[in-house]
Amino acid sequence: MECAIGIAANHFPSVHSKAQQVLKSKNFRVFTVNCHSVSVSPAGSVERPWKVADARLVLEDGSVWPAKSFGASGTQVGEVVFNTSLTGYQEIITDPSYAGQFVLMTNPHIGNTGVNFDDEESRQCFLAGLVIRSLSISTSNWRCKETLEDYLASRDIMGIYDVDTRAITRRLRQDGSLIGVLSTEKSKTDEELLEMSRNWDIVGVDLISGVTCDAPYEWVDKTNSEWDFNFSQRNEETFRVVAYDFGIKHNILRRLASYGCKITIVPSTWPASETLKMNPDGVLFSNGPGDPSAVPYAVETVKELIGKVPVFGICMGHQLLGQALGGKTYKMKFGHHGGNHPVRNILNGRVEISAQNHNYAVDPASLPQGVEVTHVNLNDGSCAGLSFSQQKLMSLQYHPEASPGPHDSDDVFGEFVRLMKQEKQRI
Repeated sequence: MECAIGIAANHFPSVHSKAQQVLKSKNFRVFTVNCHSVSVSPAGSVERPWKVADARLVLEDGSVWPAKSFGASGTQVGEVVFNTSLTGYQEIITDPSYAGQFVLMTNPHIGNTGVNFDDEESRQCFLAGLVIRSLSISTSNWRCKETLEDYLASRDIMGIYDVDTRAITRRLRQDGSLIGVLSTEKSKTDEELLEMSRNWDIVGVDLISGVTCDAPYEWVDKTNSEWDFNFSQRNEETFRVVAYDFGIKHNILRRLASYGCKITIVPSTWPASETLKMNPDGVLFSNGPGDPSAVPYAVETVKELIGKVPVFGICMGHQLLGQALGGKTYKMKFGHHGGNHPVRNILNGRVEISAQNHNYAVDPASLPQGVEVTHVNLNDGSCAGLSFSQQKLMSLQYHPEASPGPHDSDDVFGEFVRLMKQEKQRI
């Protein structure tokens, strides 16, 4: 059906002459709008020209959230956490620390910049699924190579939209992180999906083994010049760093390389004795997913390296250092996920706006004498950084590479370089 919108002179004879004058005017344009009628099948059911709810998110508290699907189809179980970042959804969905989790974005509009080849933070997507309020119907970024929907589908990652993310976030803040099941399968009942959510747990599961590399390799990329900063604070000296891959983000490696480090990445199970044979100037323990108590082999590796070489722990690496020093870690109510968390640097009094992604924290009261808490999260007072000068170690609970996020904490890479430099001078 086609509807012509203009001056309908034939229906109004009294204004016919005026209509002819207007039609001859240079400022008048006749345009046409194509109107599509709604088709009706023989059975009488209406085929709507818009997508209808075809998916469900069932939480372990019994709530069922109808939604529309995008990306992959099927049924998937995971822990639901919310992320408060306003930008950088591609970096978030490629962060290995989200393995086993559904990421709910509190920013309602997602997908408008599409995805590109430069913002990947790992070799694949490890998250269980993506939950958003509004999926953009178009992309408008000059770097865009693919839509978010096609990107997730090609990587077999489920996503849902048109769901009340604000209400779910309030529930997670009140009750804590919840296990949920995403499903597009109509054959599965709500009761079956609820039972799946209640029979699955993320606590005590080794998620690192599923995201780490298979063999050692050398890192060669630096931060691209158009994205680089703090370059005036660096020196020309090169430092050899061994980085343990517990789920490491690429931008951590780029920032270290830009600070003059030559990096070898090793698997999470790489023996400490082999690392020492490589004679590194320092060792990095990276970020990663899950419960630090579920990877005792990693804790033992950290123990064997502490005191022998300068070490730097980020996120999971920070938690493993805490346990290796004799401290304890605990699961937080709903964790820290976002690019806007204020942290106080006790050493210099500065407040840094930080990017964070973790569900566990170190209990500072359990740490032995000599270990210094260097950073505190100002939202809840949790430990956000450690230092132990006698053992040549430092750590942060959050992500100083800030991809995505603010760059307030980038100089910590310079601090690690200075720690390695001091040790080389001492030797």
